[in-house]
Amino acid sequence: MTDLPLALVTGATRGIGAAVAHALSPTHRVLLGGRDATALAALAEELPGSTAWPVDLTDPSALREAVGGIEELEVLVHSAGVAELGTVAEAEAQAWRTNFEVNVVAVAELTRLLLPALRTAKGHVVLINSGAGFTARPGWGPYAASKFALRAFADSLRAEEEGNGLRVTSVHPGRVDTEMQRVIVAGEGRDYDGSRFLRPDSVATAVVGAITATPDAHPTELVLRPSDR
Repeated sequence: MTDLPLALVTGATRGIGAAVAHALSPTHRVLLGGRDATALAALAEELPGSTAWPVDLTDPSALREAVGGIEELEVLVHSAGVAELGTVAEAEAQAWRTNFEVNVVAVAELTRLLLPALRTAKGHVVLINSGAGFTARPGWGPYAASKFALRAFADSLRAEEEGNGLRVTSVHPGRVDTEMQRVIVAGEGRDYDGSRFLRPDSVATAVVGAITATPDAHPTELVLRPSDR
């Protein structure tokens, strides 16, 4: 088990992050990132070779301490995120700050701190983005702006680090059946029907596909949409 490559998945306690952690567990030692230490410990019990990695990604000092000792990292999956919605007319500054702090700044800082370990392993960075990273719908301004910024971050990281052997993939799912999606749909005043959305496992399968792509291929962007069933 100790010979398996190391992967770090943020937002691992639920939704897409949990699905990715499960999907990587057979082939990787997985660091399970999140804020809920109890939930992470329970997940680690389910996944042999995994380790709870509790940290608040928006706490710079805690983040620096948490990455200490990670000398080689094959896979970094950024799945943690928030969705503070609102129209430009109504969304106050805090909504914009929250989206950018979690969805962009924390991602950039964690990646920066782990770049030496990623370079050593010639690793792979996967960023779970959104369809909102391409199209800003009415009422989604603060969230969409952060996801546009996350896509720009991925493009910059790829351009700067491809020569060091890193691969960087942005994954843009459409709506996914998660707890976050339930909150969003409730805010839109609609009834929730999870069957209309992508399953977290489907997104995780796409992530694994990108990670396991042959060395001659660099999957840069993956776009997933719910199929008509």
